[in-house]
Amino acid sequence: MAKGTIGILGTGSYLPKDEVTNEEVAARVGVETEWIERKTQIAGRRYAAPTEATSDLAAAAAEDLLKRSPVAAEDLDFLIVSTSTGDSPQPPTAYLVQDLIGAANAACFDINVVCSGFIYGLALAHSLVAERPGARALVIAADVYSRCLDFSDRRTAVLLGDGAGAALVGQVPDGLGFAGFELGSRGDARRLIRVEAGGSRLPASEATLARGEHFFRMDGRGVRDFVMENFPPAVQRLSLRTGIGLDEVRHFVPHQPNGVLLSQLVEKAGLGHTTTHRTLERYGNTGSASVALTLDHAHREGALHPGDLLLLGSFGGGMSLGATFLHWSAAAV
Repeated sequence: MAKGTIGILGTGSYLPKDEVTNEEVAARVGVETEWIERKTQIAGRRYAAPTEATSDLAAAAAEDLLKRSPVAAEDLDFLIVSTSTGDSPQPPTAYLVQDLIGAANAACFDINVVCSGFIYGLALAHSLVAERPGARALVIAADVYSRCLDFSDRRTAVLLGDGAGAALVGQVPDGLGFAGFELGSRGDARRLIRVEAGGSRLPASEATLARGEHFFRMDGRGVRDFVMENFPPAVQRLSLRTGIGLDEVRHFVPHQPNGVLLSQLVEKAGLGHTTTHRTLERYGNTGSASVALTLDHAHREGALHPGDLLLLGSFGGGMSLGATFLHWSAAAV
Protein backbone atom coordinates (compact mmCIF):
# COMPACT_ATOMS: atom_id res chain seq x y z
CA MET A 1 0.00 0.00 0.00
CA ALA A 2 1.29 3.44 -0.88
CA LYS A 3 2.65 5.50 1.97
CA GLY A 4 0.20 8.00 3.39
CA THR A 5 -3.02 6.25 2.34
CA ILE A 6 -4.03 5.26 5.88
CA GLY A 7 -5.43 7.99 8.07
CA ILE A 8 -8.22 9.09 10.36
CA LEU A 9 -11.77 8.85 9.07
CA GLY A 10 -13.51 10.33 12.11
CA THR A 11 -13.23 11.20 15.78
CA GLY A 12 -15.38 11.17 18.89
CA SER A 13 -15.16 11.89 22.59
CA TYR A 14 -16.97 11.68 25.89
CA LEU A 15 -16.62 13.60 29.13
CA PRO A 16 -18.43 12.78 32.38
CA LYS A 17 -21.12 15.22 33.39
CA ASP A 18 -19.66 15.93 36.85
CA GLU A 19 -17.64 19.17 36.62
CA VAL A 20 -15.14 19.54 39.47
CA THR A 21 -13.93 23.09 40.07
CA ASN A 22 -10.62 24.26 41.45
CA GLU A 23 -12.47 25.47 44.53
CA GLU A 24 -13.65 21.93 45.26
CA VAL A 25 -10.22 20.39 44.69
CA ALA A 26 -8.45 23.14 46.65
CA ALA A 27 -10.67 22.47 49.66
CA ARG A 28 -9.89 18.75 49.53
CA VAL A 29 -6.10 19.06 49.16
CA GLY A 30 -5.62 22.07 51.41
CA VAL A 31 -4.29 24.69 48.98
CA GLU A 32 -5.50 27.99 47.59
CA THR A 33 -7.29 28.10 44.25
CA GLU A 34 -4.68 30.58 43.04
CA TRP A 35 -1.95 27.99 43.65
CA ILE A 36 -3.65 25.46 41.36
CA GLU A 37 -4.18 28.01 38.59
CA ARG A 38 -0.62 29.34 38.80
CA LYS A 39 1.04 25.92 38.89
CA THR A 40 -1.11 24.16 36.29
CA GLN A 41 -3.30 26.63 34.35
CA ILE A 42 -6.12 24.12 34.92
CA ALA A 43 -9.50 25.63 35.77
CA GLY A 44 -11.64 22.48 35.96
CA ARG A 45 -11.90 18.79 35.29
CA ARG A 46 -14.54 16.04 35.07
CA TYR A 47 -14.90 13.01 37.33
CA ALA A 48 -16.76 9.87 36.34
CA ALA A 49 -20.03 9.20 38.13
CA PRO A 50 -20.00 6.38 40.72
CA THR A 51 -21.84 4.19 38.19
CA GLU A 52 -19.32 4.87 35.40
CA ALA A 53 -16.19 2.81 34.73
CA THR A 54 -13.56 3.17 32.03
CA SER A 55 -15.47 0.91 29.65
CA ASP A 56 -18.54 3.15 29.93
CA LEU A 57 -16.54 6.25 29.00
CA ALA A 58 -14.82 4.41 26.15
CA ALA A 59 -18.11 3.08 24.76
CA ALA A 60 -19.68 6.54 24.92
CA ALA A 61 -16.76 8.03 22.95
CA ALA A 62 -17.08 5.24 20.38
CA GLU A 63 -20.82 5.83 20.02
CA ASP A 64 -20.23 9.57 19.63
CA LEU A 65 -17.89 8.81 16.73
CA LEU A 66 -20.08 6.19 15.10
CA LYS A 67 -23.23 8.32 15.11
CA ARG A 68 -21.36 10.81 12.90
CA SER A 69 -19.84 8.14 10.64
CA PRO A 70 -21.21 5.94 7.84
CA VAL A 71 -19.36 3.03 9.47
CA ALA A 72 -21.48 0.88 11.80
CA ALA A 73 -20.15 -0.90 14.89
CA GLU A 74 -20.58 -4.31 13.24
CA ASP A 75 -18.36 -3.13 10.35
CA LEU A 76 -15.33 -2.62 12.60
CA ASP A 77 -12.46 -5.06 12.06
CA PHE A 78 -10.34 -4.06 15.06
CA LEU A 79 -11.04 -2.41 18.40
CA ILE A 80 -8.08 -1.11 20.43
CA VAL A 81 -8.56 0.40 23.88
CA SER A 82 -5.73 2.37 25.44
CA THR A 83 -6.05 2.66 29.22
CA SER A 84 -4.07 2.31 32.42
CA THR A 85 -7.24 2.33 34.53
CA GLY A 86 -9.13 -0.63 33.13
CA ASP A 87 -12.34 -1.87 34.70
CA SER A 88 -10.54 -4.89 36.19
CA PRO A 89 -7.38 -6.96 35.62
CA GLN A 90 -9.43 -9.35 33.47
CA PRO A 91 -11.16 -9.37 31.05
CA PRO A 92 -9.58 -6.69 28.86
CA THR A 93 -11.62 -3.50 28.84
CA ALA A 94 -11.83 -3.67 25.03
CA TYR A 95 -14.06 -6.74 25.31
CA LEU A 96 -16.49 -4.87 27.54
CA VAL A 97 -16.55 -2.00 25.04
CA GLN A 98 -17.09 -4.43 22.17
CA ASP A 99 -20.18 -5.79 23.89
CA LEU A 100 -21.50 -2.35 24.85
CA ILE A 101 -21.33 -0.94 21.31
CA GLY A 102 -22.18 -4.11 19.37
CA ALA A 103 -18.86 -4.48 17.52
CA ALA A 104 -19.28 -8.27 17.31
CA ASN A 105 -16.96 -8.71 14.31
CA ALA A 106 -13.97 -6.79 15.69
CA ALA A 107 -10.80 -8.35 17.06
CA CYS A 108 -10.19 -6.55 20.36
CA PHE A 109 -7.32 -5.86 22.71
CA ASP A 110 -6.08 -3.38 25.32
CA ILE A 111 -2.78 -1.54 25.45
CA ASN A 112 -1.28 0.21 28.48
CA VAL A 113 1.27 2.86 27.57
CA VAL A 114 -0.21 5.35 30.04
CA CYS A 115 -0.45 8.84 28.48
CA SER A 116 1.22 7.83 25.20
CA GLY A 117 -1.26 5.03 24.56
CA PHE A 118 -3.42 6.79 21.98
CA ILE A 119 -0.51 7.37 19.60
CA TYR A 120 0.76 3.82 20.14
CA GLY A 121 -2.77 2.66 19.37
CA LEU A 122 -2.83 4.68 16.14
CA ALA A 123 0.49 3.14 15.12
CA LEU A 124 -0.87 -0.35 15.75
CA ALA A 125 -4.08 0.44 13.86
CA HIS A 126 -2.02 1.75 10.94
CA SER A 127 -0.09 -1.53 10.79
CA LEU A 128 -3.25 -3.62 10.98
CA VAL A 129 -4.97 -1.72 8.18
CA ALA A 130 -1.81 -1.87 6.05
CA GLU A 131 -1.84 -5.65 6.50
CA ARG A 132 -5.55 -5.85 5.60
CA PRO A 133 -6.41 -3.08 3.10
CA GLY A 134 -10.00 -1.94 3.49
CA ALA A 135 -10.14 -2.79 7.18
CA ARG A 136 -11.30 -0.27 9.75
CA ALA A 137 -9.82 0.03 13.22
CA LEU A 138 -11.35 1.94 16.10
CA VAL A 139 -8.81 3.32 18.57
CA ILE A 140 -10.24 4.47 21.90
CA ALA A 141 -8.27 6.07 24.73
CA ALA A 142 -10.00 6.28 28.10
CA ASP A 143 -8.96 6.77 31.70
CA VAL A 144 -10.69 7.22 35.07
CA TYR A 145 -7.90 8.57 37.25
CA SER A 146 -10.25 10.03 39.85
CA ARG A 147 -10.46 6.54 41.37
CA CYS A 148 -6.75 6.37 42.21
CA LEU A 149 -5.99 9.92 43.38
CA ASP A 150 -4.54 10.63 46.81
CA PHE A 151 -6.08 13.94 47.87
CA SER A 152 -3.39 14.41 50.48
CA ASP A 153 -0.88 14.73 47.60
CA ARG A 154 -1.50 18.16 46.12
CA ARG A 155 1.11 17.61 43.37
CA THR A 156 -1.02 15.03 41.57
CA ALA A 157 -4.59 15.42 42.84
CA VAL A 158 -5.03 18.84 41.23
CA LEU A 159 -3.96 17.66 37.76
CA LEU A 160 -6.02 14.69 36.73
CA GLY A 161 -9.49 14.19 35.35
CA ASP A 162 -11.52 11.54 33.54
CA GLY A 163 -12.48 11.27 29.88
CA ALA A 164 -12.35 9.31 26.64
CA GLY A 165 -11.58 9.98 22.99
CA ALA A 166 -11.75 7.87 19.85
CA ALA A 167 -10.49 7.81 16.26
CA LEU A 168 -11.48 5.62 13.32
CA VAL A 169 -8.50 4.53 11.21
CA GLY A 170 -8.83 3.35 7.62
CA GLN A 171 -7.90 4.05 4.03
CA VAL A 172 -7.95 7.69 2.92
CA PRO A 173 -7.16 9.47 -0.38
CA ASP A 174 -3.56 9.50 -1.60
CA GLY A 175 -1.48 12.29 -0.11
CA LEU A 176 -3.43 12.32 3.15
CA GLY A 177 -3.09 10.28 6.33
CA PHE A 178 -0.17 9.24 8.49
CA ALA A 179 3.32 10.12 7.29
CA GLY A 180 5.31 8.39 10.03
CA PHE A 181 5.50 7.47 13.69
CA GLU A 182 8.18 7.89 16.36
CA LEU A 183 7.72 5.73 19.45
CA GLY A 184 10.12 5.48 22.38
CA SER A 185 10.36 3.80 25.77
CA ARG A 186 12.63 4.37 28.78
CA GLY A 187 12.13 1.71 31.42
CA ASP A 188 15.03 3.10 33.44
CA ALA A 189 12.79 6.09 34.23
CA ARG A 190 9.79 3.97 35.26
CA ARG A 191 9.73 5.29 38.85
CA LEU A 192 8.72 8.76 37.73
CA ILE A 193 5.05 7.73 37.31
CA ARG A 194 3.59 4.69 39.02
CA VAL A 195 0.81 2.88 40.87
CA GLU A 196 2.73 0.40 42.96
CA ALA A 197 0.15 -2.06 44.29
CA GLY A 198 -2.59 -4.16 42.76
CA GLY A 199 -0.49 -6.35 40.48
CA SER A 200 1.44 -9.61 40.86
CA ARG A 201 4.38 -8.04 42.72
CA LEU A 202 2.29 -6.24 45.32
CA PRO A 203 -1.21 -7.76 45.32
CA ALA A 204 -3.87 -5.62 46.96
CA SER A 205 -3.99 -6.25 50.70
CA GLU A 206 -4.78 -4.44 53.91
CA ALA A 207 -1.08 -3.54 54.17
CA THR A 208 -0.85 -2.03 50.68
CA LEU A 209 -4.05 -0.10 51.26
CA ALA A 210 -2.75 1.22 54.57
CA ARG A 211 0.45 2.39 52.87
CA GLY A 212 -1.48 4.10 50.07
CA GLU A 213 0.27 2.04 47.41
CA HIS A 214 -2.80 1.84 45.19
CA PHE A 215 -2.70 5.61 44.59
CA PHE A 216 -1.26 7.30 41.52
CA ARG A 217 2.21 8.74 42.23
CA MET A 218 4.31 11.08 40.14
CA ASP A 219 7.63 12.89 40.48
CA GLY A 220 6.53 16.11 38.80
CA ARG A 221 9.97 17.69 38.53
CA GLY A 222 11.43 14.47 37.18
CA VAL A 223 8.66 14.14 34.60
CA ARG A 224 9.19 17.72 33.45
CA ASP A 225 12.92 17.12 33.02
CA PHE A 226 12.31 13.87 31.15
CA VAL A 227 9.84 15.49 28.75
CA MET A 228 12.01 18.52 28.05
CA GLU A 229 15.09 16.38 27.44
CA ASN A 230 13.48 13.62 25.39
CA PHE A 231 10.43 14.87 23.49
CA PRO A 232 12.07 17.55 21.28
CA PRO A 233 14.75 15.10 20.02
CA ALA A 234 12.03 12.54 19.27
CA VAL A 235 10.21 15.09 17.11
CA GLN A 236 13.48 15.92 15.34
CA ARG A 237 14.04 12.22 14.59
CA LEU A 238 10.53 11.99 13.15
CA SER A 239 11.23 15.03 10.99
CA LEU A 240 14.52 13.67 9.68
CA ARG A 241 13.13 10.21 8.94
CA THR A 242 10.06 11.48 7.09
CA GLY A 243 11.70 14.46 5.38
CA ILE A 244 8.97 16.73 6.75
CA GLY A 245 10.17 19.99 8.26
CA LEU A 246 8.70 21.24 11.51
CA ASP A 247 8.02 24.53 9.76
CA GLU A 248 5.40 22.68 7.69
CA VAL A 249 3.35 21.72 10.76
CA ARG A 250 0.16 23.76 11.12
CA HIS A 251 -1.35 22.11 14.20
CA PHE A 252 0.25 20.62 17.30
CA VAL A 253 -2.06 18.31 19.27
CA PRO A 254 -0.14 17.31 22.40
CA HIS A 255 -0.77 15.40 25.58
CA GLN A 256 -2.18 17.82 28.16
CA PRO A 257 -0.03 17.44 31.32
CA ASN A 258 -0.31 20.96 32.71
CA GLY A 259 -0.32 24.35 31.09
CA VAL A 260 3.04 25.58 32.31
CA LEU A 261 4.92 22.51 31.07
CA LEU A 262 3.06 22.54 27.77
CA SER A 263 3.97 26.17 27.08
CA GLN A 264 7.62 25.46 27.87
CA LEU A 265 7.62 22.39 25.63
CA VAL A 266 6.18 24.23 22.63
CA GLU A 267 9.05 26.70 22.85
CA LYS A 268 11.75 24.06 23.43
CA ALA A 269 10.54 21.88 20.53
CA GLY A 270 10.48 24.76 18.06
CA LEU A 271 6.72 24.64 17.58
CA GLY A 272 5.85 28.22 18.44
CA HIS A 273 4.59 28.86 14.88
CA THR A 274 1.91 26.18 15.11
CA THR A 275 -1.60 26.32 16.47
CA THR A 276 -1.24 24.38 19.72
CA HIS A 277 -4.58 22.87 20.68
CA ARG A 278 -5.30 22.82 24.40
CA THR A 279 -8.13 21.38 26.44
CA LEU A 280 -6.38 21.14 29.81
CA GLU A 281 -7.85 24.39 31.07
CA ARG A 282 -11.33 22.82 30.98
CA TYR A 283 -10.63 19.13 31.53
CA GLY A 284 -7.21 18.80 33.16
CA ASN A 285 -4.90 15.90 32.40
CA THR A 286 -7.10 13.04 31.17
CA GLY A 287 -4.23 10.58 30.79
CA SER A 288 -4.28 8.45 27.66
CA ALA A 289 -7.45 10.21 26.52
CA SER A 290 -5.95 13.69 26.36
CA VAL A 291 -4.59 13.66 22.78
CA ALA A 292 -7.72 11.92 21.48
CA LEU A 293 -10.04 14.35 23.28
CA THR A 294 -8.11 17.37 22.11
CA LEU A 295 -8.03 16.12 18.52
CA ASP A 296 -11.79 15.62 18.54
CA HIS A 297 -12.38 19.09 19.95
CA ALA A 298 -10.22 20.67 17.24
CA HIS A 299 -12.13 18.66 14.62
CA ARG A 300 -15.56 19.66 15.98
CA GLU A 301 -14.57 23.31 16.11
CA GLY A 302 -13.71 23.27 12.40
CA ALA A 303 -10.05 24.10 13.01
CA LEU A 304 -8.75 21.21 10.87
CA HIS A 305 -8.99 21.17 7.09
CA PRO A 306 -8.17 18.39 4.59
CA GLY A 307 -4.46 18.32 3.90
CA ASP A 308 -3.45 20.27 7.02
CA LEU A 309 -0.31 18.80 8.57
CA LEU A 310 -0.74 17.88 12.24
CA LEU A 311 1.82 16.75 14.78
CA LEU A 312 0.32 14.57 17.50
CA GLY A 313 2.66 14.23 20.47
CA SER A 314 2.55 12.41 23.79
CA PHE A 315 4.65 11.36 26.76
CA GLY A 316 3.82 9.50 29.93
CA GLY A 317 4.45 6.72 32.37
CA GLY A 318 6.86 3.98 31.54
CA MET A 319 8.41 6.39 30.59
CA SER A 320 7.05 6.58 27.06
CA LEU A 321 7.09 8.92 24.08
CA GLY A 322 4.97 9.01 20.94
CA ALA A 323 4.68 11.32 17.94
CA THR A 324 3.16 11.17 14.47
CA PHE A 325 2.76 13.41 11.44
CA LEU A 326 -0.75 13.31 10.05
CA HIS A 327 -2.17 14.97 6.94
CA TRP A 328 -5.76 15.56 7.98
CA SER A 329 -8.38 13.57 6.12
CA ALA A 330 -11.59 13.45 8.19
CA ALA A 331 -14.64 15.19 6.80
CA ALA A 332 -16.00 18.24 8.59
CA VAL A 333 -18.69 17.60 11.21
